[in-house]
Amino acid sequence: MPYPAMPNAPRLLEQLHLYSQLKHEYGAAGIAPILAHVEEMLTQALASIQALPESVQVAMQEPNELPTIQQCRPAGMRRLWTTFDEPAYRRRLEGALVGRFAGCTLGAPVEFWPVARMESWAREIGDAFPPVDYWSSIPEPQNLRYGVSRCDAYTRGKMHGVPVDDDITYTVLGLLIAEDYGLNFTVREVGEAWVKYLPYACTAEDIALKNLQKGIPAEQAGVMDNPFCEWIGADIRADAWGLLAPGLPQKAAEMAYQDAYISHRRNGIYGEMYFAAAIATAFTVDHPVDALRLALAEIPAECAMANAVRWALDVAPSITDYREARAAIEEHFEGMHRVHTINNACLTIWGLTIGGTDMTRVIGETVAMGMDNDCTAATAGCICGAVIGQPNIPAHWSAHFENTVHTYINGHPHESLSDLVSRFSTLAERAVCSEQ
Repeated sequence: MPYPAMPNAPRLLEQLHLYSQLKHEYGAAGIAPILAHVEEMLTQALASIQALPESVQVAMQEPNELPTIQQCRPAGMRRLWTTFDEPAYRRRLEGALVGRFAGCTLGAPVEFWPVARMESWAREIGDAFPPVDYWSSIPEPQNLRYGVSRCDAYTRGKMHGVPVDDDITYTVLGLLIAEDYGLNFTVREVGEAWVKYLPYACTAEDIALKNLQKGIPAEQAGVMDNPFCEWIGADIRADAWGLLAPGLPQKAAEMAYQDAYISHRRNGIYGEMYFAAAIATAFTVDHPVDALRLALAEIPAECAMANAVRWALDVAPSITDYREARAAIEEHFEGMHRVHTINNACLTIWGLTIGGTDMTRVIGETVAMGMDNDCTAATAGCICGAVIGQPNIPAHWSAHFENTVHTYINGHPHESLSDLVSRFSTLAERAVCSEQ
């Protein structure tokens, strides 16, 4: 069922603004009262929408509290590792990190680009599409992303270290949270870490961070004035918890819950829990699809996220490339915002079902699908990398990382990749051993 829509609203608001300016220039009187009336009507309409009663049945299927979420889960394997094999873990961890960084870096310069624009740009510069390497060039190369990395730092000729991105920054932030507060951290402690480490954020995270800075308790920061609480922002923070809990999907999902609750609710939370569990499980399987199926055991069985994941896995055999993937999403989730958790999760899944254990195809096809494609490719790359391990990833995806990961975290402008591997390994061993 398509979303309710006001297709003419953007044009009408633009025309209202432009004609009010024009009439003002022509000396017309009475403009201000008309604009005030429109603003009042819009405010009333927003209040009416916010006050609408929600479905009790849907609320029961999509709880926000962890004990109830776990009661609504299907049966599943909560623990897949009973011992910690450090060499095996490190190989897969390095693969997961390289896969995440590569997928994100490939998608970042073309984030939200329409598919046709990416195809056209690839033809213009002579690159393969879907991409099989980083872009050879990008428009407006001198522009800064997140105030740190030039856009041409994401190209294969100008890359020196992993360039900055929120998908990468939150991976490092997750590690810092676990180091500062332990593996049983709380929502309140996540809030403390955000205020300490994050200079800024986007959408749901931006609202939550500003609420925290106003003194609003962490448990309430994600629900006050936050229409983005089911968007992808929590989903992209999932990987740290999967990396810290290899073979422990329940533990990974529990950590993801504490992190997600600071900014998200319902399917926004489940997106982070699901992909954290999938990454944790990826350390134990030989194909990404196995991890995707097993991770369903950590979210409510009848929530919208679970229904979408099952649908995506069911139709995956008919989705053979990026064009078919994007067309299926546009049809099945008509009207859903391009930054939503659910539609982007399906694209992540199809990137993995199309590419399997071929990292180049996984992240190339996922980026080519568009929408929030640095996020989707980062997650797909992380899962694929955790399955195949770093030795099985083509060398060109990490050749220019130079053992350096750039971030915008306060006090942590960059980290070394080798140090991240050691620090994740120390805590992951602790997690596996403490869960025995």
